[in-house]
Amino acid sequence: MALKPTIYKSRIALADLNRNYYDTLNLTIAQHPSETIERMMVRVLVYCINAEERLTFTRGLSSVEEPDIWTRTLNDEISLWIDVGEPAVDRIKKAARVARTVKVYSFNSKSDVWWGQGHAKFKELKASVFQFQWASIQALATLLQRNMDLSVTITGDSAYVTSDLGDCEVSWAILQTAGIVP
Repeated sequence: MALKPTIYKSRIALADLNRNYYDTLNLTIAQHPSETIERMMVRVLVYCINAEERLTFTRGLSSVEEPDIWTRTLNDEISLWIDVGEPAVDRIKKAARVARTVKVYSFNSKSDVWWGQGHAKFKELKASVFQFQWASIQALATLLQRNMDLSVTITGDSAYVTSDLGDCEVSWAILQTAGIVP
């Protein structure tokens, strides 16, 4: 018998000072049985960083043909493809062919090794790559509850996340902007 996902609900007061984007998000997040809480919380944070009207979670780990998060146009074209983790170069190459914008958010403790081995191939691709520090993602995971009320403030390359369980700051490094390595 297949294991079912664990469902989490989150109400997020979002203030993205970089884009002057302010919203209250009501998200239902399905945690795949093989997904860690850290990865799931990264998906929530990445959703906040990229929040827009048509942004949606996909089936994620349940479907290898889809990203974790995407935006589709009214014509059903993929305008934004977002992968969380350390995807293979071939996967991102395929994503760059089908989506206008591709973003990868790496967070794992193996992230440095993954980037060190693949950055030369990634720079040939039209994809932006970001890296979260593992310790800050672990701190973010401590805020997890089945029903969460979060406040997320984004400024610069940092997000300040607050809940009734505490708060943390998650910053990220830009490893590559659409094929340009800094």
